Amino acid sequence: MADLPGHVRACLHSGKLAFLAILVSGGIVLQILACALYDNWWPMLTVIMYVLLPMPLLFFTGSDSSLFTESDSGWVNATKFLTGASSVGSIAIPAILKHAGVIGWGALAMELSSFFVIVLSIMCYIGMSSDDEYMIL
Repeated sequence: MADLPGHVRACLHSGKLAFLAILVSGGIVLQILACALYDNWWPMLTVIMYVLLPMPLLFFTGSDSSLFTESDSGWVNATKFLTGASSVGSIAIPAILKHAGVIGWGALAMELSSFFVIVLSIMCYIGMSSDDEYMIL
């Protein structure tokens, strides 16, 4: 990408950011549709987990990006644990609601697909922001 003109690189970066915006918007739309189509707003409980998910990363890691490596730091290990617990909760809440008979199969499928679309967008963001030239997806 270094041999491309600056305006072409800027256009490619804008396209990747637009792709991320479309992914996040799609995840939010699936989340809302899971509630609105089945006239049951209980699946919105997973939004609490989506809000809590990045909190340990924001509070405990600081400017370190050493989450993907092995660490002896207790704070980094606590961050990994709390982030993992929040992500498991994002899958467990709709499953528990389905098991309790509160939501149907369609709402469960839309909730889980919303989770996976949002996780995909987070992974794409991490891939793009880990390199100055944005990693090609």
